[in-house]
Amino acid sequence: MSLYQELLNKIETKEAVIGVVGLGYVGLPLAVEKAKAGFKVIGFDIQPQRVDWVNEGHNYIGDVVDEDLKEVVKNGLLKATTDYNQINEIDAVAICVPTPLDLYMQPDTSYVRSSSQEIAKYVKEGTLVVLESTTYPGTTEEIIRPEFEKKGFKVGENIFIAYSPERVDPGNKQFKTKNTPKVVGGITDKCTKVASSLYRSVLAGDVHEVTSPAVAEMEKIFENTFRHLNIALANEMAILCDKMGIDVWEVIDAAKTKPYGFMAFYPGPGLGGHCIPIDPFYLTWKAREYNYHTRLIELAGEINNSMPEYVVNKTMEILNSKGKTVQNASILVYGVAYKKDIDDVRESPSLPILSMLNKLGAKTLAIDPYVKSFKLDGQVIYTVNSDEVNLNEADLALILTDHSDVDYKKIYESNITIYDTKNALGMFEEPGKYYKL
Repeated sequence: MSLYQELLNKIETKEAVIGVVGLGYVGLPLAVEKAKAGFKVIGFDIQPQRVDWVNEGHNYIGDVVDEDLKEVVKNGLLKATTDYNQINEIDAVAICVPTPLDLYMQPDTSYVRSSSQEIAKYVKEGTLVVLESTTYPGTTEEIIRPEFEKKGFKVGENIFIAYSPERVDPGNKQFKTKNTPKVVGGITDKCTKVASSLYRSVLAGDVHEVTSPAVAEMEKIFENTFRHLNIALANEMAILCDKMGIDVWEVIDAAKTKPYGFMAFYPGPGLGGHCIPIDPFYLTWKAREYNYHTRLIELAGEINNSMPEYVVNKTMEILNSKGKTVQNASILVYGVAYKKDIDDVRESPSLPILSMLNKLGAKTLAIDPYVKSFKLDGQVIYTVNSDEVNLNEADLALILTDHSDVDYKKIYESNITIYDTKNALGMFEEPGKYYKL
């Protein structure tokens, strides 16, 4: 029996041992779903704290159900380790490590490269390796593949390599890892088939096969660039509408009544999270290799990246209109997380806004029911509870994240000046009482 058929049989009978490298926002939910499907799963992470938490059944990712993690750990279906020697026990491994940008807005693929090198040291013949981290087209072929070929492996014969982009939307109540469709592209047809077989045995969503890893890599960046561009348009419309005295939120609500040809995107104080602010710049970087300048993407980046500064300037204008200066102004900042109802502060626009306001001499208090503390300019900042602040003694309430469980009615009915960048107060009847983005 060929190694390919042997691996397919192991997946079908759920005898395959699955590895997940990187137990963060993508890796841990994936590891739990694979364990829930009946596979034995070994999670690998360089952070001992994460490994200990997993082995104790202690959840630290919002999209993972606490009881699910406890159950699979208790039943011996999931364990975590920092020891890459245990790679030789697995039959398939997913790489779910960070792919950030460096100081020069260029892709930092060091985590992908180091993970591949560690796996290649210990992996056995007949193993499936799938990269899930978002990256530029060509990464799987240019970085992952060579590490295994240097060890004498032949792709499609005794090692199987594919790319399948993660699709995680933190806080989404409808679509989770389990039911979100998957795209899979292998280096060879056998690589694609064996990777697809694994995902179909775990997930409820459709598995869509493409002809190469590069197609799957580009597809993922295209998804997020689409959102990046449309959010930039919404932000530009918000700035123009403000100058013209038009409510952009009302404009968007009217536009989305059209049943075709329009998809609603909304403005905000800036982009946050692990995907949209970062992924398009992977593409702009790669495009230079082909002597092509992605003008539209970079222009959208300029607009979106300028929004925190725009919000700060608008905050200063609002305070000035009330006869106050930003220096020594007491500002209650509602929301540190980058989106509603989650605890994730990665790339959150709230952070540069808070930093700029503090440097201008404002006295800020951060209020977020999901984020207890965060790092800002090298210091740990602790948030406060909304019931700990006196609205009538502050100069401004600045809403940067529209968490569901904030008492907006209380804010609205107070005497405080309000600047709402997320339309969190949109349900109230007198929008003229407060300032909107």
